[in-house]
Amino acid sequence: MKSTSYKTPNNGIIRLQQLERQQLMAKYCCQRYYTSKEVADHNTTSDCWVTLLGQVYDLNDLIKQNYGSHLLEPIIKVAGEDISHWFDDNTKDVKTRIDPVLHTRSYYLPMGKFIHASALEESSKQVPWWRDQKYIIGKLSRKTRTIRIINTLTHQDHLLEVCSEETLNEILDRYLRFNSHAASYTWKRMGRKLDMTMTLDENGIPDEDSEFADLAIRDTYYTPALHLYFNDDLTVG
Repeated sequence: MKSTSYKTPNNGIIRLQQLERQQLMAKYCCQRYYTSKEVADHNTTSDCWVTLLGQVYDLNDLIKQNYGSHLLEPIIKVAGEDISHWFDDNTKDVKTRIDPVLHTRSYYLPMGKFIHASALEESSKQVPWWRDQKYIIGKLSRKTRTIRIINTLTHQDHLLEVCSEETLNEILDRYLRFNSHAASYTWKRMGRKLDMTMTLDENGIPDEDSEFADLAIRDTYYTPALHLYFNDDLTVG
């Protein structure tokens, strides 16, 4: 993408590419981690996310900039999916091979050529999208967990899939769609107040999935519950 700049009132130079990155991060400022299911929901030409080596990419702007190009087809086909197998774990770049005829190194593209990966020579002249930080909106959770959140005031009971890396404040953000005043509650586990700046595991709520698997117990047999106790004040919904 061509980088354009303009003068600001303080005579500083702000590049549009940097502004685009800031705007994108502002859009997703409240979420550091995503579940595979969340990524899978973005699986169309007009709404395309992919995961790559643990990072979540929003490729909507890339598609708009290259709309109509046949080089978008391999990406659109895997919208909402993980494409880490296209890339080398060590170099973080597209896998390469030695051409059996020309005896030169080229990209290994069984999925077909795609944007910025049609030729090694071309990609070396620009920052390919998979190395461009502006498309990265967060990380893919290594392990998700299901918890119950029980509102002791309304007696509502919700199951929520969360990322194990998230703090309770981040889990609260996920829960806002069920209760916009969730921050007006004290969060407890078995009568003990929880630290909202810590993860479930750090709060003494371990992930026991592996133990359940060893004992051949269904992972749905037991789901840890958090209890919400209403405070006197209401946050703005």
